[in-house]
Amino acid sequence: MNARDDVGLSIIVPVYNELATVEEAIEEIMAAPFPVDATELVIVDDGSTDGTRELLQTREWPPGVRFLEHERNQGKGAAVRTGLASVRGTYTTIMDADREYDPRSIGDLLAPLIDGRADAVYGIRGFQSHSAFSFWYVVGNKAVTFAANLLYNRWLADIMTCHKVMRTDLFRSLSLVAEGFAIEPEITARLLRSGARIFEVPISYNARKREEGKKLTSLDGVRVLATLLRCRVA
Repeated sequence: MNARDDVGLSIIVPVYNELATVEEAIEEIMAAPFPVDATELVIVDDGSTDGTRELLQTREWPPGVRFLEHERNQGKGAAVRTGLASVRGTYTTIMDADREYDPRSIGDLLAPLIDGRADAVYGIRGFQSHSAFSFWYVVGNKAVTFAANLLYNRWLADIMTCHKVMRTDLFRSLSLVAEGFAIEPEITARLLRSGARIFEVPISYNARKREEGKKLTSLDGVRVLATLLRCRVA
């Protein structure tokens, strides 16, 4: 990580009760290579109560890493918006702290943006047997992606992927309001309504199990569908 004014890439890390993985996840992000001159990491603790906040507060961060916090839990979307208001990079992406995604994939996602072939790039999960913890988890992901394709007359493979990269000015122009996991479909819906070109790149992915801290539930699937509909008719 580099403490520079000309930041090429900003990485927002929303964190909520990730004591078991957050430190290693941040180390992996800081060690990953990116095809830009300078990067920054903006960690947003969303009211953690398991010791995550205390760990993040007491650690000495290198230049290029900033720590923000919410006094109470507000949801992933709120944490992303807090980070987005603070970033300084030309490009911005989100990286969860649960180590399901490999930060080294971000470099592959940046290439189509830097080359001018896309306005936004998604890292697409394959959902092989080793990368999904349940049948219904995969079916739910595919169902909400199908709904988005139907509602917006487009063809995307994975709207719920955390790996979304785009120019920061485009990201901020989306006027996001979702507070929880519905931030993911809202980003896609806003991009599609704006006419943005979305490029898809395959990535590696290893879903954790419910007992390992997986937070998505079937109720989140309902919220995702509601968000897609809301953005479509708004």
